[in-house]
Amino acid sequence: MEPIQFNLKERKYKVNLPESLGFGKIFTDHMFEMDYNEKNGWHNPIIRPVDELPVHPASMFIHYGQAVFEGLKAFKQDSGDIVIFRPDKHFERLNNSSRRICIPEIDINFAIEALKELINVDKDWIPIKHGEALYIRPFIFGSDPFLGVKPAKEYKFILLLSPVGAYYPEGFKPVKILVTDEYVRAAPKGLGECKTPANYAASLLAGQEAIKRGFTQVLWLDGVYQKYIEEVGTMNIFINFKDEVVTPKLNGTILPGVTRRSVIDILKEWKMNIVEREISIDEVVEAYDTGKLLGLFGTGTAAIISSVGWLTYKNKQMVFNNGKPGELDLKLFNELTSIHYGEKKDVHGWLMPVEQKEVVFS
Repeated sequence: MEPIQFNLKERKYKVNLPESLGFGKIFTDHMFEMDYNEKNGWHNPIIRPVDELPVHPASMFIHYGQAVFEGLKAFKQDSGDIVIFRPDKHFERLNNSSRRICIPEIDINFAIEALKELINVDKDWIPIKHGEALYIRPFIFGSDPFLGVKPAKEYKFILLLSPVGAYYPEGFKPVKILVTDEYVRAAPKGLGECKTPANYAASLLAGQEAIKRGFTQVLWLDGVYQKYIEEVGTMNIFINFKDEVVTPKLNGTILPGVTRRSVIDILKEWKMNIVEREISIDEVVEAYDTGKLLGLFGTGTAAIISSVGWLTYKNKQMVFNNGKPGELDLKLFNELTSIHYGEKKDVHGWLMPVEQKEVVFS
């Protein structure tokens, strides 16, 4: 692989982040970009100023959706160290998504090194308050101009950075979830396990209708029987029964979340009975009615852990812990964030350090 080129923006002033960062609204000065064609493979790696992309109106990803993306975070710890949470697993998932829609894979080790270099360049943009982080958005899209259904021959791989605020700026609050059987997000042997724009476009209408009814997100059922629980719009789901914690098993229609995998490992270390299996919405309702259901929580990069305070299915409204966070939910949230910020030792090797080097801006 060619060495990374650097074209850095002149920085005249110190980076001053606003008090309220929000999520996905602010971007750092630089991005990493790399091209692909059949002759050269992945080439032209460069870190350059963030700018508008020159995109031909016939670019294939616009018309045929050949694109994949990821979402992960870097943190500035109390010690001043900068770490990335499980980037290897995120880039592995990016390659899994790419294979499914005929996008050439990237070299994971090179992608991680490129990410480290980019973070070092824009390290002054990393927020330092607990709950805040540097959100990382890798994405790939077919870029050659052609009208016709086939895999693209040219691609762009980009790394974009965004400082983000705490997902719960007012504290850890439960969310309201609507179970939908009016729409289907994914079907077996489709794209459900891929992080591709098509999956998220398919969720928008149901999500908007849920918001209009006062809910935060939608809990999706399987696409065949409309019976088995799969995932929420932006997170995997866990059901906390009195005798076991259950999360739907990966079957090709569920995104294999990196936070999901981390939570499973933690629960096993805590000697809890964590099970990956099919679980129907009827089983959840019955357990609620018989007092065997303690609550639900979601896992994902953005929120880390989301406690579910209310779950509605048809005319059945279920309330957990009087709308307050569940004990296990909060314990998991504190465990993961303590690892992120260096308050607890990373015994799993989940954190990848970023070497902080001096950067000369032109």
